[in-house]
Amino acid sequence: MPGIRRIATVLVLACVLASGMPAAAQQFALAADPRTGDPAMDARLADIDRYGTRYREAFVDELVRYRAAPRTLVAALLADEHWAPGDVYYACALAQVAGRPCSHVLERWREGHATGWEPIAGSLGVTAGSGEAARMAEGMTASYRRWGRPLPAAAAPAPPTDD
Repeated sequence: MPGIRRIATVLVLACVLASGMPAAAQQFALAADPRTGDPAMDARLADIDRYGTRYREAFVDELVRYRAAPRTLVAALLADEHWAPGDVYYACALAQVAGRPCSHVLERWREGHATGWEPIAGSLGVTAGSGEAARMAEGMTASYRRWGRPLPAAAAPAPPTDD
């Protein structure tokens, strides 16, 4: 019986690894602490970390198709350099609304991640409440629709008030 149990354990582990499901929490090379200045956006990025880790190909496809990101760059950052998917997504979304190449913004993050995304976005002219920030949020909402994924509760827009 111990031999059968061992074989069953190995088979289950092989299935988990083949499914792409992480066996343990992903460790990212740069601390996954976005600090965008918007708690709802930070919640979305944490959720994108989970989604991008679990469904890497769909995540990469999204950035290539809708954020004009080079596939080889995104794949290398995720697989070889172990970047958080939320950071890669945010960099490419930020680049798109700022009119910059994704690689430019990714390099800025590589150099300045210790201070968070807020100052990097600000230096590119994207500030909280700006039209560019609204376009980024709308783009993320569209990504969630394409992924068939509900938005995190903290990221749902507040209902309008009658004041």
